[in-house]
Amino acid sequence: MGNGIFITGTDTGVGKTVVACGLAALLKDLGYRVGVMKPVETGCGERDGALFPEDAFYLKEASGCELPLDKICPYRFRVPLAPAIAAAGEGTRIEVSVLSRIYDEISSTHDITLVEGAGGLLVPVLPHYTYADLARLLKLPLVVAAANRLGMINHLLLTLEHASCLQLSILGYILDRLERAPSLAAETNREALLSLTAVPCLGEIPYVEELEAKRTSLADIFKAQVDLRPLETDLRHRRS
Repeated sequence: MGNGIFITGTDTGVGKTVVACGLAALLKDLGYRVGVMKPVETGCGERDGALFPEDAFYLKEASGCELPLDKICPYRFRVPLAPAIAAAGEGTRIEVSVLSRIYDEISSTHDITLVEGAGGLLVPVLPHYTYADLARLLKLPLVVAAANRLGMINHLLLTLEHASCLQLSILGYILDRLERAPSLAAETNREALLSLTAVPCLGEIPYVEELEAKRTSLADIFKAQVDLRPLETDLRHRRS
C-alpha cells in the first residue's frame, strides 16, 4: 500500500472535511500528487438523478485528483446515518475488500492519499467493523479533527486514548473553530491540552463560513496555520 493518512474526528460535524480539504489543497500546492478517498458518504442529496457525495466532491476539487467520484466515493447513501445502518436500510452490504482494493489503486498512482472517515473512529462501517478497523487494515496513521468548543477536550482525549489502545499511529490533531465568535473554551483549549496529551497539535483552523466559497483559499489558510512537518516526516520514513 502507498503512503496515506486517515482523517478522523471526535464526532460528526466537527470539521473533518474542512481539515481533509485543507490538507489536500496545501499538499497539492507543495507539489505532491494527492489522492483522496471518502469510502462511504451518507446523507447524500440528489443531483442529475443520482446520489451526490458532496464531501467527496470537495475533496476531489481541493486535491486536484482526476479520478471519478465513483472511485473516490464507492459507497453513498441517502439517509444521514452511520454507514452500516444506512447500508442495511437500503439492502446493501459494504465490502471492506472493495474499499481496500480501491485504496490500493488510488495510492499506487499518488504520492499521498487522504482517506476521510465519517463521524469518529468507532462509527460502524459494518455491524462489527469500525473506521478504526479500516484505518488499521489500510495501515494508515491518523490526523484527528476536533471542533474547538466546550467539551472538546474530553472528546479528543477519548479518541486519542482509544486509538492508542488499538496501536494506531497518530500524527497529531487539528482544532477547527466552528463559530465566528470564539468562545472562552476555544481560546483556552489548545493550551490546556498541552499538559494532557503528548500528541502534537498540528494547528488551529479559523472559522470557515462556507467550504464552497473558501476552497480556493484553503491552501493559504492551512499554510499559515498548520505544521506539516510530522506528516512529511512520516512520508519520508515510509518511503525509505
